[in-house]
Amino acid sequence: MPDPMTVLSVGDLVLDEPDPASFLAPARPVLAGGDVVIGHVEVPHSTADVQISTDIPAPPADPAALHALSEVGFHVVTLAGNHVYDVGDVGVTDTVAHARAAGLATAGAGPDLDAAREPAVLERDGLRIGVLSYNCVGPRESWATSRKAGCAYVRVLTHYELDHASPGGPPSVYTFADPVSLAAMADDIAALAARVDVVAVSMHKGVGHTPAVIAMYEQPVARAAIDAGAHVVFGHHAHIMRGIEVYRGRPIFHGLGNFVTVTHALSPTGNDSAERAEWARRRVELYGFAPDPDMPFYPFHPESRNTVIAVCRFTVDGIVSAGFVPCWIDDAGRPVPLSRVDGGDGVADYVARIGEEAGLDTVFAWDGDEVVLPGVG
Repeated sequence: MPDPMTVLSVGDLVLDEPDPASFLAPARPVLAGGDVVIGHVEVPHSTADVQISTDIPAPPADPAALHALSEVGFHVVTLAGNHVYDVGDVGVTDTVAHARAAGLATAGAGPDLDAAREPAVLERDGLRIGVLSYNCVGPRESWATSRKAGCAYVRVLTHYELDHASPGGPPSVYTFADPVSLAAMADDIAALAARVDVVAVSMHKGVGHTPAVIAMYEQPVARAAIDAGAHVVFGHHAHIMRGIEVYRGRPIFHGLGNFVTVTHALSPTGNDSAERAEWARRRVELYGFAPDPDMPFYPFHPESRNTVIAVCRFTVDGIVSAGFVPCWIDDAGRPVPLSRVDGGDGVADYVARIGEEAGLDTVFAWDGDEVVLPGVG
């Protein structure tokens, strides 16, 4: 019997600093062990200089930076996210084209909605894996249509309910997926499951820069993917880790956090964009933190330096194991894999704690230097 297919996945990738390969170097030995390695490319890679998005606009990154991903061992990049349309149609099509030219399969974005909903499909030793990618957070400008470039999406609705007698007071917030777009995602997954052995679903979801919290819509949407036939769900977007759960024997990584996310675009000083400069100011009010001044290229929450590489193994009979390799983002912005004795225990404890705070009851165990989920399979 052939060895199981090892699928590795990481969270957000922003390669917006010189020498992107240097930031990936410490993780290269671990990534080399993956038969299929997946990451989420957060910003457009294009030479275009237009600005379209109504979200906090991210500048496009150098298209050549994508070669660093394939050289270090990535095979698939997911693109359905809130920044994919920041430089318009050309940014979407450029990013897809440059990723594919770098040897990377893509999922989640394209010149129209049909293309954005197409999976990336790869084969390893006779085992076929398909990867789908959806954006759950908006902005709507990023969503593809039948005649517009953009990303695949699940539309999430937000309802505010004032349940006390103080107009203007803090409301209760309820979030849930629009049934039509949720059904469209489920149809995509079921169709893919009929033609491949393994289905992985990537979801851009969650509340940014906020420790532990899993929004109301996240579990139902992720579980709907599993119910439709997905073997694993990989979440990202919040730029900080989220907990992990096992549902029907299959893992849901609610948020893989940052991996390599290096950029000066959101630094408080030296900004060339009034919108980005204003965001740097408001971030302190909204999320209660300011980036480390010694890391101006890493404008994220201090807890976000805890991160992981998700590890899943599959045979023709399905998933046989899942877990993660703990990593710490060092002072140079590089995710460094950690053994259990040299700091991995601390990252694993962090993942367990934020899961408990979010109401998850996942059990973790160690297998060598990997953290494993005993309930998988």
